[in-house]
Amino acid sequence: MPKVQVNGIDLFYDIKGMGEPLLLIAGFLCDHSYWSLIMPALVSQYQVIRVDNRGMGRSSAPDSPYSIQQMANDVAALLDDIGIDKVHVAGHSMGGQIAQELVLAKPEKVKSLILLSSLAKGDGLFNSVIETWGDLPRNIDLKLYEKVVLPWIFTNEFYSIPGMIEQLIEWAINYPFPPATHTLYHQSRALLGSDTKDRLQNIHCPTLVLVGKQDILTPVKFSEQLAQGIPQAELVVIDRGGHGFLIESSDTVVSVMLNFLNKYNA
Repeated sequence: MPKVQVNGIDLFYDIKGMGEPLLLIAGFLCDHSYWSLIMPALVSQYQVIRVDNRGMGRSSAPDSPYSIQQMANDVAALLDDIGIDKVHVAGHSMGGQIAQELVLAKPEKVKSLILLSSLAKGDGLFNSVIETWGDLPRNIDLKLYEKVVLPWIFTNEFYSIPGMIEQLIEWAINYPFPPATHTLYHQSRALLGSDTKDRLQNIHCPTLVLVGKQDILTPVKFSEQLAQGIPQAELVVIDRGGHGFLIESSDTVVSVMLNFLNKYNA
């Protein structure tokens, strides 16, 4: 699996499929594998580039402050290194914040933008949750950490599927590339320091804002703010699914994504 050296770190990436390039950026606590359930549908039509943000998966994990702008710079440098001049970009949650900073810094590189379960700036509740998620790994083990985090990610309907949550926790515990404690702290602080709300009007590419109606971590109001602030934005609210709708409602999510992308696929 390939890596590139950018901005003083090794950045892991994965490319599959043929067609116009589509970059996928995962969120807090997640690496490129978070997109796995929708990959088959995407790679049938696009050249899909997935990346592990600094600190996650197989990318370097420096023990120093991170910022959303810094992670966007990492991605921009990756695109330059692999020779991608223009790309569709999709980001989930924190990945959506990285995607916003990417298009604001390098508008010529982004053909279209998809912001899934994302935000411009957190409110008091969101910031309190994220601050806690950054602090907790110093004090509890990974299994208990997952038990704390997952109720914010999935719906009661998903929790009602026998054995599903236990399966996800076991997967996380046994994952060969777990995040370091300091990574979760630094990513959480990057999230808390992120704010694009006064710059949304400077995003001029076609944009899809997609959110689950039952999302309690990044609720619909966050996506409404994005859609109202970005001039060419379209808002879609999926009835079934919360923050983790890439897992819980993957078929619906990828269908909406492809319907949007195909409108701008030359």
